Amino acid sequence: MSKLTDLTLAAARDGLRARDFSANEITKAHIDAIDKGNEALNAYILPVPDMALRMAESADKNIAGGDAGPLAGVPLGIKDLFCTKDVRTTACSHILDGFIPTYESTITQNLWDAGAVMLGKLNCDEFAMGSSNETSTYGPVINPWRREGSSTPLVPGGSSGGSAAAVAAKLCLGATATDTGGSIRQPAALTGTVGIKPTYGRCSRWGIVAFASSLDQAGPLTRCVRDAAIMLGVMAGHDPKDSTSVDLPVPDYEAALGGGVKGLKVGIPKEYRMEGMPEEIEKLWQQGIEWLKGAGAQIMDVSLPYTRYALPAYYIVAPAEASSNLARYDGVRYGLRVPGDDIIEQYENTRSEGFGAEVQRRVLIGTYVLSAGYYDAYYLKAQKVRTLIKQDFEQVFEDVDVLLTPTTPGPAFAIGEKSDNPIEMYLNDIFTVTANMSGLPGISVPAGLSREGTPLGLQFIGKAFDEETLFRAGQVLEDAAGELPSPADWWSVA
Repeated sequence: MSKLTDLTLAAARDGLRARDFSANEITKAHIDAIDKGNEALNAYILPVPDMALRMAESADKNIAGGDAGPLAGVPLGIKDLFCTKDVRTTACSHILDGFIPTYESTITQNLWDAGAVMLGKLNCDEFAMGSSNETSTYGPVINPWRREGSSTPLVPGGSSGGSAAAVAAKLCLGATATDTGGSIRQPAALTGTVGIKPTYGRCSRWGIVAFASSLDQAGPLTRCVRDAAIMLGVMAGHDPKDSTSVDLPVPDYEAALGGGVKGLKVGIPKEYRMEGMPEEIEKLWQQGIEWLKGAGAQIMDVSLPYTRYALPAYYIVAPAEASSNLARYDGVRYGLRVPGDDIIEQYENTRSEGFGAEVQRRVLIGTYVLSAGYYDAYYLKAQKVRTLIKQDFEQVFEDVDVLLTPTTPGPAFAIGEKSDNPIEMYLNDIFTVTANMSGLPGISVPAGLSREGTPLGLQFIGKAFDEETLFRAGQVLEDAAGELPSPADWWSVA
């Protein structure tokens, strides 16, 4: 039998049910992998081995008693944006130092109810604000992949970089993540993993630390499409505690995987062929088109004219909502408190010391675009553009079933390479923000390697609440591309 950490989530689930190994054994294997590799990768900021073993013991009892949930005994990592009862949750920000929730997020509760095991809390960009996982107060996450012939540390993408790195390095079987402008799909592409952002409202946001409430959506990061389908099936569902949660039945996503794409109309948006796009991204995109054609899909050129305005509109809407959401962090009720001579000075001192540079930048931008005299010129106009972007998709989806695009404009870059240039950093989300602005589902699937020997992904964007089609198409793409080689295991210590 292969190493337990090499198994897919689906294979582990089936093996646990068949009693080929125990939840205790597979959990211990992952705890050992974290002990050996996490210091180099910085993916976990808070491993919880004792809790994991208690949860594994409970899963083993349930399996033995014939009362196993769909994820019984499956070890997972949890992004530090999800509140976990009695386990520190900080959104990787200094301002939430020492915050221990007395409640569980709906999504993590769904996972525990299904029998999953928590290995620990995963690193992310501070308050999920970043595209490289370099803004965390706990330091950057290192991508398990390296350029051929180089030991230069690369970013794993962000904001869910800890989740993506842990999955790619086999430090968990799957991980929770969140996507506000591409923060599931972009790190998936840069680490050779699968990431799906479901339709806005498909997964509850209750108990997830908010960044931009009209854009945030949770989803899974896994090593294959089937694993993502299994995990999303447990995470999704209506939640009365979240007013944006949609009361729709959750389909059997795993059952949809064998549907194929024969007769499926796949749109290729011309606006995604952007000036200066690297040749290898264009070549990969064309290869994806050929794979789908070969599987029986009908390829159609389509136009999304307002795509060009998506990124600037996003970087008005998201900071505006962030500035409102982060106003609750004042040093009074929880987290960091830096005293001052009066309450105003305490607010100023706490926020100045507690928020990192990127968070401060976005709060300032958001406050500016919401201020008197600028609200109409910036925020209101961005919301109008958002409506036009949504209408673009609605018109296109009258003729096609799904869209195929690149996920990122290039492969993983080096730590520090872009951190001094916010505009260049923001451009990493250029292919992903449209799905958030329109509330649509998107999935990134590994499709090949760059010239540097690092992963590249392709993205499908689907109709609202039609994740099943994304999984069907994603499975075909994954089968055609074949399994990527694993990154060299340089991070483990003897």
